[in-house]
Amino acid sequence: MSIFSEFREFVARGNVIDLAVGVIVGAAFNDIVKSLVDQVVMPPIGLLLSGVDFSDLQLVLKPDNPITKANELVAIQYGAFFNTMIKFVIVAWVVFLIVKAVNAVRRRDAQTPPAEKPAPPPQEALLAEIRDLLKNQAKS
Repeated sequence: MSIFSEFREFVARGNVIDLAVGVIVGAAFNDIVKSLVDQVVMPPIGLLLSGVDFSDLQLVLKPDNPITKANELVAIQYGAFFNTMIKFVIVAWVVFLIVKAVNAVRRRDAQTPPAEKPAPPPQEALLAEIRDLLKNQAKS
């Protein structure tokens, strides 16, 4: 078996394709959450806190040098970290809700008794009876 056929078999498995779809959807979801936090959640919080823009909050350790015009700013950007933490909480909450919904569906499916086989048509039942009678006669 060549390495290419092994690779094709590996990729053709459902789990790999499901994982790829999950990564793509997750990346798109990340953009949605970023927009939600940066453009919807943080502006009202900043307004409540006297118009503070959290993404600009930082603790400057070394300021820029205006003479050399080099970007020498060294700062701890705790505002950006705060935004990232809010994004994490939103993503974690959504993942929790998805897992909770999936678990509820699995529990419901586990509690549902399997459907019983429908009764065979009368002619099949009669033929099965005849078969069983013939078996019993042959044994006797």
